[in-house]
Order: sequence, then structure tokens, then C-alpha cells
Amino acid sequence: MNRRRLFIGVVVALAIGAVAWAVFLREPANRTLTGYVEGDRVYLSAPVSGAVTALYVREGQDVRAGGRTFLIDPSVQAAQAQSAEAAVGAAEARADDLRQGQRPQELDVFDAELAAAEAAERQAEADYARIEPLVRQGIYAPARLDQVRAARDAARAQTAAVRRRREVATLGARRDAVRQAEQQAAQAQGGLREVQARLDQLSPAAPTDAHVEEVFFEPGEWAPANQPVMALLPDDRVRLVFFVPEAELARYRPGGTVRFTCDGCGEPMSAVIRWISPRPEFTPPVLYARGSRDRLVYRIEATPEVGRRLNPGLPVDVEPLAGRP
Repeated sequence: MNRRRLFIGVVVALAIGAVAWAVFLREPANRTLTGYVEGDRVYLSAPVSGAVTALYVREGQDVRAGGRTFLIDPSVQAAQAQSAEAAVGAAEARADDLRQGQRPQELDVFDAELAAAEAAERQAEADYARIEPLVRQGIYAPARLDQVRAARDAARAQTAAVRRRREVATLGARRDAVRQAEQQAAQAQGGLREVQARLDQLSPAAPTDAHVEEVFFEPGEWAPANQPVMALLPDDRVRLVFFVPEAELARYRPGGTVRFTCDGCGEPMSAVIRWISPRPEFTPPVLYARGSRDRLVYRIEATPEVGRRLNPGLPVDVEPLAGRP
């Protein structure tokens, strides 16, 4: 009797085990693929140390591409920008001055010298015209004519010299000097652009539409250089990660569409496959289930449809694709 009871117990235990294997270990035909949401944060910081003077967005808010995020005290860089602007103004003024030549008051001096030289030339021409016929008549010696001729030629040369100096004064400085002044002005402008760029870096703009996930420094706190002040989650850096068994991989291709659901997400959503791992891996521990232990799977990443906010770490259920491509 005891042996019979023992035999019946063994049979019952085997039956229960078979039923358990059929129920829990075999994969259901309509199973879903398990996955989760991932996101790549963008950390915004300033290249210099300083106190945080303003926060334009807070945690949980959205920011548009190019929108302001925070501001580091700009007093030092603002003073440098003012100095650079003054240097640019001085360099450009010097270049303009060299291009324009001498001032009108200085040109007036040349005009007066030219008038005096022309008057002296007229006087010398008159003396020559008066002496020359008298020398031919023998009233004056030829040496007298030589004197007035030399005086006339000297007056002509003086007038020509003064007129030439007047023309040169209107031309400005030499081309080499002007070019050097222009290069100095360009160098000053480059310095100003550099200072302005550093000033802009104190208030970085959002690189793309994003969600503010975390703020590390409050207004008034000192933020070290290159230390993140704010973490953003760009809308275009959220992706769906799920795993497909090796035998079903042929159904999935980059550019294909899958549908998925998540707790509290409402209606099923779609995502476009953008990357499939070329190498298999064992099912991650977080996804271990009775029907997927010790199985090789492939990691697939997909981009969710635009306009839906999904938080990183959120578990999702992906509907498997049926059939083969």
C-alpha cells in the first residue's frame, strides 16, 4: 500500500511539473518584447568660474532651440568687451586718419606757401622780362641777365616744389603705413569678437528643443569652470531600446516601424527602428523571464514618434513583428 501511494505521488508530481512547464516555461504565442526608454542628456556649463546670476528655465520646463538657459556673472567679461571696443575704435580712427591725409588747417599752410611761391615766381618773371631787352640793347651787362634768369628758374622750382608738397599732403600716408594700420584695426576687431564670444558662453543657448531635467546650481551659488549648471534632455535624443530573439531578427530592419505601449501612456505609439546591434548578447538580467533565460537576443534602438514625452527608464512593451520581410 505504501509503495502504491508513493507511485501515485510521483505520478502526480510529474503531472504538476508538466503542467507548470507548459504554463510558465513555454513562450506564449502572443508574447511582447520587453524594453525601456533611454535618453542622452546634454550638460550645459560655462568655460569660466563665476556666480550664477540668473536661471531662465527651471526643472520640468521645456526650452526651445536657441532659448536662454542660465547666466554666469558677466561683469569681468563685460569690462573686457568695453576695452576691446575702445581698441577697435582707436585702431579704425588711426587707419581713417592715415587714409585721409593731413587736416584742412595743415593744407591751408601749404596753400599760403604756394601763394607766396607763385608771387615770387611772378616777380622773377617780371624782372627777367624787364632786364632781357635791356641786355640786348647793351644797357646791362650779360651777367645781369644771368642773375635774373637764375632767380626766375629758382622761383619756378620753388613754386613746383610747394605745389607738389600740397598734392602729397592730400594723398594721406604711404600705402604701407595705411595697410599696417588697417591690419591693426582688423586685429583689434578679432580681439573684440573673441571677448564677445566668451561673453556669450556665459549664457549658453539650448542646442535644440529640450526638457530641463535637472539644475545643479541656484542663483547666487558659485559655479566652477566647466562644471555643469544644468542638464537637458533633447527631444531628438530619446530612444526606445528593446531586445529581439535571434530567430526573429530577420523581421526587423532599420527604417521599419514598431508599435509599443507603456504604463500610463494611453494609446499604443509607434517608433522607427534606427539601429540594430550586429552582435548578439544574452538577455539582460533586468529582462530575465521564464521564457527568455539564457537566450541570445539582439539590441534594437528606435526613435519614438515626435511630440510624445517619454521619461528615460520607463519600461515599455513592444509588439513583435509577424512574418518575415
